Amino acid sequence: MPTDDFVLTRAEARELDRQAIEEHGVPSLLLMENAGRACAFELMRELEEDPEPVLVLVGPGNNGGDGLVIARTLVNHGLAARVVFVGSSEQLESGSSDFATNLALWRDLNEPIEVVSDPANLRALGRGTGWVVDALFGTGLTRPLEGLYAAVVEAVAGLGRPVLAVDLPSGLDADEGRMLGVALPARLTVTFVASKPGLERADGPALAGRVVVVEIGVPRPLVLAAARRSQNDG
Repeated sequence: MPTDDFVLTRAEARELDRQAIEEHGVPSLLLMENAGRACAFELMRELEEDPEPVLVLVGPGNNGGDGLVIARTLVNHGLAARVVFVGSSEQLESGSSDFATNLALWRDLNEPIEVVSDPANLRALGRGTGWVVDALFGTGLTRPLEGLYAAVVEAVAGLGRPVLAVDLPSGLDADEGRMLGVALPARLTVTFVASKPGLERADGPALAGRVVVVEIGVPRPLVLAAARRSQNDG
């Protein structure tokens, strides 16, 4: 059963991750690595025609950790990636253990990470940039983007650069498909394990662009069980 034949709600995706990690012993760090590398490989296909440096926007959660994996994978393949963390320096240093591991791995490459914490400092955000990776927020976002995050989304959307969204465009509700205040439109969305309802309804199709579903290491029996539940519920 192909994983793009069903959808996972926000709660179902979270539960599937929990089962994989807690009941089947799949390390959460491995899921993050697989997710980021899958995104990077999809992006590298696009970069064959547009090899300009990639701007990777990283948020404070696990979606940001995926972004760090993407940037590291691009650099390890000889491509240029620039990482910008959106938030405070304190948030950067206080992420989850998986985020912290990937931050350390990025720094081990002697690559810088920029911190944007003030909406007034966005003028140079898109300098020398081709593709933009949106690793700000994933499926967990439930309230409208505001303040710094809204300003960054609006600034990047105004650049007119092609965007790859990690799992879900930032500012899109994963279940309802409505825009949460503002959202960052993507040319390509790489989503994990299965599609999400919000990618297929309301504002979702216009914001998500082309959607690619990728496998990240969740055990196949869990995925098939989730697919059967989804079909029964439907």
